[in-house]
Amino acid sequence: MEDKWAPLEQSSEDREKIWRKNRTFAGDVWFRFRHKPTAIAGLVMILLLLLFSLLGPLFTPYSYADQNLRGVNIPPLMKVYEIPNGQRVYITQALKLLRVNSDNTLGEPLPFLREESGKSMSVFDCDGTELALYYGGGSYVVCDEQSGNIYSSGHVWNRTNLLGTDALGRDILARLMYGTRVSLAVAFVAVLVNLVIGILYGGLSGYLGGAADAVMMRIVDIISTIPLTLYVILIMVVLGPGLHSIIIALGTVYWVDMARVVRGQVLGLKQQEFVLAARTIGSSTKTILAQHLIPNAMGAILVTVTMLIPSAIFMEAFLGYLGIGLQPPLASLGTMCNDANANLRTSPYELFIPALVICLIMFAFNFVGDGLRDALDPKLKK
Repeated sequence: MEDKWAPLEQSSEDREKIWRKNRTFAGDVWFRFRHKPTAIAGLVMILLLLLFSLLGPLFTPYSYADQNLRGVNIPPLMKVYEIPNGQRVYITQALKLLRVNSDNTLGEPLPFLREESGKSMSVFDCDGTELALYYGGGSYVVCDEQSGNIYSSGHVWNRTNLLGTDALGRDILARLMYGTRVSLAVAFVAVLVNLVIGILYGGLSGYLGGAADAVMMRIVDIISTIPLTLYVILIMVVLGPGLHSIIIALGTVYWVDMARVVRGQVLGLKQQEFVLAARTIGSSTKTILAQHLIPNAMGAILVTVTMLIPSAIFMEAFLGYLGIGLQPPLASLGTMCNDANANLRTSPYELFIPALVICLIMFAFNFVGDGLRDALDPKLKK
């Protein structure tokens, strides 16, 4: 039987053995990041949303601006009526009847024959069969004009517009793809601008210190007190509404949080030995910031970036919901929520779908930011 308590052989070979795999800093960060399920789930959601917004429009026949006024506010799940001649029809909100094909796609509207106002009925022709749309009760139904018998109904998925249509007959799926792309683009561009300005401003403020730091931080405090909504309205009055106005507004205000984070990191790092050594050998301020201080503060910077992205997306959606974002026919997640207000009672899916995508984006980036924060924390290294 093997003696587990036997001493190891005294040899230089055993002393040089490494029982744990050696990893670089990046490899160690990835190791801890991928062992956090919520962080991986957030990363996967971000990748899927990017593919959905960038490649999705290539696989849909509709554009975000295409209108079909004959099929407005058609839900993803349609209530269709079975006609004795084998046909199926759907009642639109305009009190018209649309033919529903066997593959659950929408066909042409049925020809209108006459109005029976005394019976609260509109009569349509379906391949020789007269159908009566009764609108006198609590709900609209399709029935036989003579007997008044209501035809059987059921629910089927809309194969023409998978997520339905809005008040102008525009395909919600196509608008959702474009809106997600616009919202992500606004967030990434705004955060990129914030990253550059915040790192340069905060790095210089923290490194210079003294009176320069005090003046620069007071400027940051003044900018942070400006109400963002009021500031965006002023920007749009000067530059006009549009995507560029939102990016400029977010890019010129959101950097203050990044500047504060970078300044705090630089204040803690500039007294370290490696910075003093760089000063001793005559390194310039630019070299010390670019090669020593900023790289060592990159962990906090990355975490802040992942937290700023959902904040920027939410702000863009909020501005669009207020009606001061992108102008029609352009689509963003916020403008889609704003467009849904008029039909919220009859078509709640028009608000629920873009709001759900906003929630998914917010959760995804927050999960990734939380995972990066834990992965970059040296205290959690095992």
